[in-house]
Amino acid sequence: MTMKHKATTIRVSVHTRDRLARIARKEGRTMTEVLNEAISDYEQKVFWQEVDEQIERTQREAPEAWADYLSERELVLGGPSRTRRIAPEWEGLITFPEESDETNAR
Repeated sequence: MTMKHKATTIRVSVHTRDRLARIARKEGRTMTEVLNEAISDYEQKVFWQEVDEQIERTQREAPEAWADYLSERELVLGGPSRTRRIAPEWEGLITFPEESDETNAR
């Protein structure tokens, strides 16, 4: 059984409608699908911007709480990895800064 959503009309400029129609036609989707995806992407972008702002605020206003968080995180996840996983075709072609420091220290 297909559930049909109610529809309404919104005012947008002709330019915006044409852009939306062009994208939908190019991708073989409906304008509603394209618009829904754009809204979801925007909501996700705003969410992560707010998370970043909250992290920066905590670091600035409560450095001790931030340090406690990092300590607890390390206990749960373990310390930073000593090795990085990269694509096999890049092995030996990339030297990471910490690897250069270790080599120079020897």
